[in-house]
Amino acid sequence: MSSFKIENQRAIIDIRERVLKGEHPRREIINFVKSAPVGTLFEIHLPHRGEPLVATFQSLGMNAIVNEIEPSHFRLMAIKLNEV
Repeated sequence: MSSFKIENQRAIIDIRERVLKGEHPRREIINFVKSAPVGTLFEIHLPHRGEPLVATFQSLGMNAIVNEIEPSHFRLMAIKLNEV
């Protein structure tokens, strides 16, 4: 998880290659979100819409927005407003 870092209250996580290799780093991301300070903006880059990850963010009380940047490149954005 050392590749996940926060700079200026923003965490940019690009997991496109890992997901395309068959990895599912969802648990790593959730643990990282839980340990991050309130006010952190998460920007997660995915090769698809990532609906299960969106649902997990919502279950933690966070709103998640997904935008398609280009084909096979989606960006999920969410802000941690409360401790989870």
